[in-house]
Amino acid sequence: MNANSVERYNPRDKEPHWQKIWDERATFVTKNDDPRERYYVLEMFPYPSGRIHMGHVRNYAMGDVLARYQRALGKNVLHPMGWDAFGLPAENAAKQSNVHPRDWTYQNIDTMRAQLKSMGLSLDWSREFATCDVDYYAQQQKLFLDFLAADLVARKKSKVNWDPVDETVLANEQVIDGRGWRSGALVEQRELNQWAFKISDYAEELLEAIDGLTDWPEKVRTMQRNWIGKSEGMRVLFEIAPNDLTDDETLEIFTTRPDTLYGASFMALSPDHPLTAKLMADNDALAAFVAECRRQGTSTEVIEKADKRGVATGIHVKHPLIKDATLPVYVANFVLMDYGTGAIFGCPGHDQRDLDFARTYDLNVTPVVLPEGEDPETFAILDTAYTGPGTLFNSGPLDGMSIEDAKAQVATTLESRSIDGQPQGTRQTNYRLRDWGVSRQRYWGCPIPIIHCDTCGIVPVPAAQLPVELPEEVSFAKPGNPLDHHPTWKHVDCPDCGRPALRETDTMDTFVDSSWYFARFTAPQASTPTIPDVANAWLPVDQYIGGVEHAILHLLYSRFFARAMQKTGHLEVTEPFKGMFTQGMVTHETYKSADGDWLNPTEVHFTQSDNTRTAKTADGDPVTIGSGEKMSKSKKNVVDPDDIVQTYGADTARWFMLSDSPPERDVEWTEAGIEGAARFTQRVWKLVAESAAIIATHPDNPGENDAETIDALKAIHRATDQIGKEIDGLRFNRAVAQIYELTNALQRYLAHASKAPDMARLATLRTGVEYLVQLIAPMMPHLAETCWAELGKSGLVCDAPWPVADPAYLADDTVTLPVQVNGKKRGEITVAKEADKADIEQQALSLDVVARMLEGKAPKKLIVVPNRIVNVVI
Repeated sequence: MNANSVERYNPRDKEPHWQKIWDERATFVTKNDDPRERYYVLEMFPYPSGRIHMGHVRNYAMGDVLARYQRALGKNVLHPMGWDAFGLPAENAAKQSNVHPRDWTYQNIDTMRAQLKSMGLSLDWSREFATCDVDYYAQQQKLFLDFLAADLVARKKSKVNWDPVDETVLANEQVIDGRGWRSGALVEQRELNQWAFKISDYAEELLEAIDGLTDWPEKVRTMQRNWIGKSEGMRVLFEIAPNDLTDDETLEIFTTRPDTLYGASFMALSPDHPLTAKLMADNDALAAFVAECRRQGTSTEVIEKADKRGVATGIHVKHPLIKDATLPVYVANFVLMDYGTGAIFGCPGHDQRDLDFARTYDLNVTPVVLPEGEDPETFAILDTAYTGPGTLFNSGPLDGMSIEDAKAQVATTLESRSIDGQPQGTRQTNYRLRDWGVSRQRYWGCPIPIIHCDTCGIVPVPAAQLPVELPEEVSFAKPGNPLDHHPTWKHVDCPDCGRPALRETDTMDTFVDSSWYFARFTAPQASTPTIPDVANAWLPVDQYIGGVEHAILHLLYSRFFARAMQKTGHLEVTEPFKGMFTQGMVTHETYKSADGDWLNPTEVHFTQSDNTRTAKTADGDPVTIGSGEKMSKSKKNVVDPDDIVQTYGADTARWFMLSDSPPERDVEWTEAGIEGAARFTQRVWKLVAESAAIIATHPDNPGENDAETIDALKAIHRATDQIGKEIDGLRFNRAVAQIYELTNALQRYLAHASKAPDMARLATLRTGVEYLVQLIAPMMPHLAETCWAELGKSGLVCDAPWPVADPAYLADDTVTLPVQVNGKKRGEITVAKEADKADIEQQALSLDVVARMLEGKAPKKLIVVPNRIVNVVI
């Protein structure tokens, strides 16, 4: 067949065609009663911001490859899609564009659904839901009430970032330089009554279970451990020296380093410590400092970056180990009330924050841990605290001890003493993990199903009155929570006493919505949060895929939810995700105009001269090419997936995303890369079409498996064996490399078979191209279906079982041996595995490079290590 007679593959025609067939046949709809082995693959569902981006394409292409592969293995695969649809951006859009958050959200969902469908993803759209659907958040309200009944929910006063203009609580990340991210107002620290999930009750269980998550990336497991933050330490009572400022007699601290007590030079209280509140009543300077601290964000990053400052309170405490010594007490901006007791002792020699504080206020710095090899007479702390290992010195009876022995000794000493009938020291385990505050002062979220009655107190909404729906008519004209301002919605009769009462107007943190959706997908139309038998059959999710930015809170909250749902009878599993994979970002070069403005890639034109690449605008103005960075609207280095699908096809975009980089690493989008992927799709199509034409000739000559045929069969079956393993291990780029190699081998074999077609050669060619089509099907499903039909195969390739590699062609009967001369590799030979020593020696000495070096002489020594190496000594 003339190569030029093969029409080009047209993705704009074929991709909608196959998508329509998949939809009509409900190809990817999953049935819960299917008896086959189950496999659940899930990508983190998207927020409906308006359009998908290339990061979505990469994320969902990875999950789709795995789903299609597991389906080809004969498993009943659950691969659903939904929308994480509540949140503040919808309210912002309502304010800016005068559109209802619901309308804005569902319009965006419609757009993004169409975009995702254009990618040919094997999703079960029959299970689709959005977290703002009443049916979904009704079940979430049931879960909340079940958790409340099981003592997993608390109503407590919590310190929050309060924006006095927007009248709302802000997350730490929404406080920028002490101001609200949207209003610009100075943020205040307030104590508000908040609803919280008691995740801290599970701190130890969540921590211990991390060791069992062997299919998670180690970096994610480490991030989880660090966030939970287990620390072994002591609570220590310091006796307050007599003074005229307070009648408090003791000050309690928690420390993980009791071994450094001899290096203590001050005490520090949180601005929110109860003693601070007492002292600032008569101390204007302290009150002003506390007010300033409350305008500071409470995130770890903010506190670490801030200058370490404080105000002396005027009181002192007695040192617990040094007779007659006292320590001044400060209020400091780097001490948090929600860790330990909100009070610390400062040991500047061995804690950097303490050292920075001590240098600012000219406090004593006494090192008490001596690094190995240092002289105790000369060792000193300058600008950096020493936090490493060593032995105790400057510590009286502890001198010479290891850190651990010193900790034990101090603990024993303080436990044996008492102050006012209490032990002066008590060993204790602390956790960084705090209860999860879920109250948010906004409209577009799941209403908390609680009623506040002056007579009855807090009253759960009766099950018969669920769901508590958001009101349709709502105004965003006033700052603060629209539900608070609604004229009627919050007014309700108490279910217990019938008197007028008020609904809870806070809505739930959107992290709640995404903490159990994986379970809802197993039975999304159920009248209960889950159908336990169904959920237990599907869970845990076999493979979860998403960005590393969600590696802490989302995963931790989901792990808590699984346990809470187990306690309340909705699940039996405790871990929601068996396997976890975090994909890298999609990056792109950045471009700036001569004026310093960011430019979109479509506004830049390139010229190539020798090794120099130059960029200019359409007007010929110079453009500065920047490094590859994460695609972002602010820097305009974005590529629209719709444009790529229209120009190159979805399969090409999928192929490029899977081929260019290991999936856990960033991938840089380049025009050359996507064009190369497009060329490969055409190459595969041409190979299959030309092979199909030759196979259809049906020669009479039976033929036999010649050397070229044997080599082709080995390439086919070895690639089949390896590609399955690579996909199973989520090493998609390596699977792609194997497909390239197989394509090259089949291209060569097509030329061989075309010269003298016989039945044996065409049977091998048919096997090869059929296997190739099945191997590319998870990655380029539309092209694969087109090729499958071209080969005359019945049914859909996505319904075909995964090809099986023939073990007979997997075993190597030859081995390649490196040949060294005087220990340096000079070449290699390929010999039969069972070749005798004489044959190996002859082939090694026959190598041109070896022969030239020997110059006709015999080698001094010739060493053959079977199946490993040949070494010639001259």
